[in-house]
Amino acid sequence: MQWTTSLTGFDEAFDKDGFPRPHYASVVESLGHLTTRQIKHRGKLQEVSLRNQGITFNVYGDGEGEERVFPFDFVPRVIPMEEWGRIEDGLAQRVTALNLFLKDVYTDQRILEEKIVPYDLIFSRPDFRRELLGAIPPRDVFTHVVGTDLIRDEDGSYVVLEDNCRCPSGVSYVIENRNILQRTFPELFSSLSVAPVRNYPDMLLETLHYVSPHNVTRGLSVVLTPGRANSAYYEHSFLAREMGVMLVENHDLIVEENYVFVKTTEGRRQVSVIYRRTDDPFLDPLVFRRDSVLGVPGLISAYRAGNVALANAPGAGVADDKAMYAYVPEIIRFYLSEEPLLGQVPTYMGFRPDDARYMIENLDTLVVKETGGAGGYGMLMGPMSSKAEQDEFSKAVTANPGGYIAQPLVHLSAHPTYLDGKYQARRVDLRPFVLYGDRIRVLPGGLTRVALVEGSYVVNSSQGGGSKDTWVLEEAGAVPAR
Repeated sequence: MQWTTSLTGFDEAFDKDGFPRPHYASVVESLGHLTTRQIKHRGKLQEVSLRNQGITFNVYGDGEGEERVFPFDFVPRVIPMEEWGRIEDGLAQRVTALNLFLKDVYTDQRILEEKIVPYDLIFSRPDFRRELLGAIPPRDVFTHVVGTDLIRDEDGSYVVLEDNCRCPSGVSYVIENRNILQRTFPELFSSLSVAPVRNYPDMLLETLHYVSPHNVTRGLSVVLTPGRANSAYYEHSFLAREMGVMLVENHDLIVEENYVFVKTTEGRRQVSVIYRRTDDPFLDPLVFRRDSVLGVPGLISAYRAGNVALANAPGAGVADDKAMYAYVPEIIRFYLSEEPLLGQVPTYMGFRPDDARYMIENLDTLVVKETGGAGGYGMLMGPMSSKAEQDEFSKAVTANPGGYIAQPLVHLSAHPTYLDGKYQARRVDLRPFVLYGDRIRVLPGGLTRVALVEGSYVVNSSQGGGSKDTWVLEEAGAVPAR
């Protein structure tokens, strides 16, 4: 069967001469023995399995309001252990520095006083929560769960595209992708030792237990969801079930005398840790948005008093604002006195007048993003855009330059993907998941997202993307916390 490898940039599975890379050889050989009919039959089994298990997502703004199956491609992404070890080290370094940065900006603000990061930049970020100045979470951990998006440049080097320090999603797909692939294509695993991902809920629960306040000895850990209408509700319920903890909504919780309780059929029980999947502005109507119908009145007061841990800590979003991204290498040097182990994409910041001018003058060559945007929304792919789209963004950047950043187009690496009866090259990224508790642990693998639309660089599910199972060829160990 034909394998197309014609995209510009680095090819994950094939070398420049078109031969499979050594760690892909057995996968290519195994898939080559399957007929089109066999693949089609297994594809149907996969879709039925996804739908039966409720592995769907909602698209905000979709007029039809229909839940969709998250597209899954069965050709796995394979990462050798040596390569993965470098990723682990780089992620551990990055998350350590970001956690120190968050503690600093909410307390001493040394990095601002020494002018490594501008005061004006921090105070202009919508995710900097002045209400939380001086509030330190249990164990000094702000970033309990981080999903860092990586891409590979033309040379094959891993570089960070963005950090997700608020409520990163997608780990349930990592686990379910593995389950589905093992059931429908078991022969792919016969000659390779693939690190497991099934233990992630146990790792997450250990992380939550570690940050439980010392003065709450018998408190529960719960998952707080905004409800079924949320695009990631499946993941919320999946993780709660797998961890063996309660899935709660705001009306299930009550705060009294700065302690949080959950209402059960057996009466109220105290809560010590909340893995919250509700965004900051909606957490507590007494502190943030008064019109929030998703929040718990008094929750932030209980958090400030040290009586409940919130994972991730409210206010952590200032560390993953796209305008902060350009400063992360300096943040690493400032707090750790180390050089960054993972590279970044050169970034122009609308916050800087010269950069804003350059952005406006070169919209046709740049990728422009809203600093608070997500899901592939609020973005201009300059080289693929129309003059009308460029004019629209020119007006937007001129009106609010600090709300935008721009980067040169990086040719995301390509990966074989089965579409229309043949293997075609499509662009991918990678979101590993990092847990920060008594130590830093990186789930071996992560969520590989793939742009299923030909020519597209946007891998988000809301923009027509899908996902793949990600293999690390040996079990990855824990990374000691710094």
